[in-house]
Amino acid sequence: MFDYSERPDLAPYACKSGESRGRRYLETSGDPRPMFERDRDRIIHCAAFRRLEYKTQVFLNHEGDYYRTRLTHSLEVAQIGKAVARRLRLNEDLTEALALAHDLGHTPFGHTGEEVLNQLMQGFGGFEHNYQSFRVVDKLEQRYPDFDGLNLSWEVREGILKHSSPHDLPTTILDEFLPGVVPSIEAQLINYADEIAYNNHDIDDGLKSGYLTLELLKGVELWARMASRVRERYPAIDDRRLVARTVSALIGMQITDICETTWANIQQFNVNSPDDLRQVNRVLVHFSPVVEAESLALKRFLKERLYRHHKVDKMRVKAEHVLSRLFETYVKRPNLLSPKYRRRIEQDGVERTVADYLAGMTDRYALDDYRVLFETVERG
Repeated sequence: MFDYSERPDLAPYACKSGESRGRRYLETSGDPRPMFERDRDRIIHCAAFRRLEYKTQVFLNHEGDYYRTRLTHSLEVAQIGKAVARRLRLNEDLTEALALAHDLGHTPFGHTGEEVLNQLMQGFGGFEHNYQSFRVVDKLEQRYPDFDGLNLSWEVREGILKHSSPHDLPTTILDEFLPGVVPSIEAQLINYADEIAYNNHDIDDGLKSGYLTLELLKGVELWARMASRVRERYPAIDDRRLVARTVSALIGMQITDICETTWANIQQFNVNSPDDLRQVNRVLVHFSPVVEAESLALKRFLKERLYRHHKVDKMRVKAEHVLSRLFETYVKRPNLLSPKYRRRIEQDGVERTVADYLAGMTDRYALDDYRVLFETVERG
């Protein structure tokens, strides 16, 4: 007989499936697996997760097969999150579920898509991708006969909603999830796993694209220090392998720093249970002051040299045009929406329904939809 019980070596401050606040809708499936493990699997099997394969991280999906997508980014966040969770004896299933779900609500065309939709939705509740991820798992996925959404545990839903301090959320939603109170350590961890993943893979992708160079990176203290260590160990290393080994060393160093700093905070504030954490009400997961400063400098560098690169800006203009035209057209002519979406208009309003529709698109689907609606000449 298989043992489906939760791992016995979890730390006392870790979240445990057996102590969960439960699901919104009662289920009687008889599945013996721990709740957070089942949540992770529900996320992996949902349609929104599969669509992440064709959603932009920085570079548009059609620009090359080697650049990161939202899917590969989510997998890297899960890898980093689990590495930290294992060392701190946190709940790896909960950590992985949150990592895989944190970008489910992201638009096509990366953060540009989010900015465009937020602007278009002013006066209609705005648009924020963390809240959209919550809408995906709580309402928009339709896989079960008795309820909309995935019916995830309270802890996973809270972690999705509180990822990266979302703002302007409906109070009716926040009231269910202890507003003003920090989420679990596992949920706090995802914020930093996310940052570690995108900083390092954006360096890698930026170098592959040619928008960044190793010469430019010499001026970034964090990169220069780690690259120097790699060169000391491998004096004859070529540039391609240098990049790979430096990125790996950076991730490893930041994981170690997070573990040591978080463990020190857990001890300092005497957190011995999830309830203790709520009482202390502090973010315990963060970098040490030195690594935090270096990480901020790296983010500033990426913003100036990569995210504002003139070729990235050209992609941004294209994305703005495509999403704006699609939004305006569907709001004016909602009859063009499929019956599935038209049925939602009465409850959610036409603007929110159109935003849900566009946010669920992949990059290539948005571009194809634009061509169908606005291009009169078929391409040969």
